[in-house]
Amino acid sequence: MADEDVVRELLAAVPAGCTWLLPISDDDGAVVDFRVAATSDQIPDVHRRGAQRVDHRLSELYPSMVDGPLWRLYLEVLDTGTPATMDEFRYEASRPGVVAESRFEISVHRVLGGLLVWWNRVDEHRRRLESTEALGSLGWAEYDLTTGRSEWSPGMYRIFRRDPADGPLPQSEQSAAVLPEDRGIAEAAWQTLDVGATSDVTVRFRIGDEARHLRILSDLARDAGGRPVKIYAVVQDVTARVATRTEIERLSDQVRDRELSALAEHRVARQLQQMIQPVPDGSFDLDGLEAMVSYLPAESAVRVGGDWYHAQTLPDGRVALAVGDVAGHGMEAASGMAHLRFALVAWLSVGIRDPGQLLRHLNQLCAQLGITGTAVVGVYDPETRLLPWARAGHMAPLLGRQGRAIDLERPPGLLLGAETEADFPVAGARLEPGDLVLFYTDGLVERRGDPTGRAAEVREHLSAVSAAPGDDPLGTIHRLLHAPSPDDDTCTLAVRVR
Repeated sequence: MADEDVVRELLAAVPAGCTWLLPISDDDGAVVDFRVAATSDQIPDVHRRGAQRVDHRLSELYPSMVDGPLWRLYLEVLDTGTPATMDEFRYEASRPGVVAESRFEISVHRVLGGLLVWWNRVDEHRRRLESTEALGSLGWAEYDLTTGRSEWSPGMYRIFRRDPADGPLPQSEQSAAVLPEDRGIAEAAWQTLDVGATSDVTVRFRIGDEARHLRILSDLARDAGGRPVKIYAVVQDVTARVATRTEIERLSDQVRDRELSALAEHRVARQLQQMIQPVPDGSFDLDGLEAMVSYLPAESAVRVGGDWYHAQTLPDGRVALAVGDVAGHGMEAASGMAHLRFALVAWLSVGIRDPGQLLRHLNQLCAQLGITGTAVVGVYDPETRLLPWARAGHMAPLLGRQGRAIDLERPPGLLLGAETEADFPVAGARLEPGDLVLFYTDGLVERRGDPTGRAAEVREHLSAVSAAPGDDPLGTIHRLLHAPSPDDDTCTLAVRVR
């Protein structure tokens, strides 16, 4: 038998799920259990255990496996010596704090008198992929030019409204679904791939009874001889975005063509603003939080401002919270607000969670658009109650706790669009049940001729409500702060920790 100490040292350093099992036999020579002789310490099991599993029996570590399909596979490989795989092993756990059902890909080899088991957990990756696709209206496809076979992700079937049991849509039917007016775009995409570049086009497809705008990012893989072998494509349904952009253009044309007055422009921009970010009536639930949004137009401004907010529970259970203000008024500010808010949603949909990185992306977008603005972004984790956040020229959120109201410790952060390359350090706050956190734009606290009085009044209100929250603390704050600024719009996002 091989030196177990050597095998343990080797496997402990392997950055993959692998375990060496030695059989335990009864007096008659029948295998009744397996001992973990060595295992990777880099990839823990579902119970978050690494090398501490060594010298324990499988029946003790994973009692639900005994006499199950994987257990029988182990016995078969040990008996025949023929390697085997299990593409989808389902492990069920009843311990609190552990996912009830996990899925694995497993391969088993007879090695040195025992079994070398390689395992890869697949359920978490699938959940992340499917949530990202659903949130971003995304899908991916691969087309093998050699075999003619296609492979689609679940998101592709959603986009094309096709039953996965029917398999990917044949290439001929895909081509027929392209609107005749857009077939030239599709041909240009093929030519772009042919010269070795990445293709990025938006093409209209007839799906069901309607035309859908699909953005297709394609790349071509070649063999060593330069011959095309595979096409990789990421597809996003951008119909809603195109419709919004069309509506923005329609409203802009309406302003120009009819030479609307400043008051009419205000109405159009307000309609656009409400279309892009409707304000919910009353409070709403987020993971671990209760939230309420308020938007108050300025009393005297003729044109709408660029204030915006975002509050969303993300697929991984964390919660995105943001407010911002684009400089200027009217259609330009409303359009800038739309760009920033949709961009933030898109970056969140692809898994970006770092507030500083999100602000860096927003800053570069502002520089490209030639606009400036302020923003504060946080991503709250209800499991740890940690709120990492960052700011770009914006006021720090206010924390109300047990009769006190203070600014969260404020990190530095330049105005969005001031410099193309800028960093936005992240600060952190640990929240407690019952805490009230207020994100707001400057219209809440700034008053001409009274630079500090209104800010002190807001803190007094937040302190009073945190001391005696009553049955509806968010509604109480909403009523107390309902005082429009004479000169600027006001957006507030108040959250209460459950």
